[in-house]
Amino acid sequence: MARLSIVSSIVAGLALLAPLGVVHAQAKIAVVNVPRLLDEAPQAKTAMQALSDEFAPRQREIVQQQKDLKAKEEKLTRDGAVMAENERRNAEKDLRDGQRELARKQNEYVEDLNLRRNEEIGKLQRSLLQEVQAFARTSNYDLIVGEGVLYVNESLDITAQVLTALQARYKATGGAAPKPATPKPATPPQGKQ
Repeated sequence: MARLSIVSSIVAGLALLAPLGVVHAQAKIAVVNVPRLLDEAPQAKTAMQALSDEFAPRQREIVQQQKDLKAKEEKLTRDGAVMAENERRNAEKDLRDGQRELARKQNEYVEDLNLRRNEEIGKLQRSLLQEVQAFARTSNYDLIVGEGVLYVNESLDITAQVLTALQARYKATGGAAPKPATPKPATPPQGKQ
């Protein structure tokens, strides 16, 4: 009787563990290196080039203003000793005013550039997330992890495949930014808990 009780306990324990093994064996898990996607995706390169083109005129203007101020400063240094006191004072005031104006323009430029860069990175991150989700659905992945991974076996890293899909989409759209897909709510897997 005791032997039957032990055997039945072992069988019951194995029966309880069996579904866990089945679920574990069926789970398809992968990892995506998000910073790599942000660096290597053609959409990211296009967005950063567009940003650079957008801010190039203001940057040229700031560089020209720096050159003008440097020329004024050199003239003041060179000719300051022979200038009349009033003329030298006015030149110094003009130089200080120009430096303040340049500093203000540089600060505005940096703030505007950072704001636009953050907007573009946000759009790009949303686009990459949608691409990873689409890739996961078509490849039947149950879980894809992106941030906070301390170790991953290289066989689970699908970054290269997602990057290839991003490049294909980029070529298919002719370099245009993809239209954001309407996100579908996540549905829990059927029969898995």
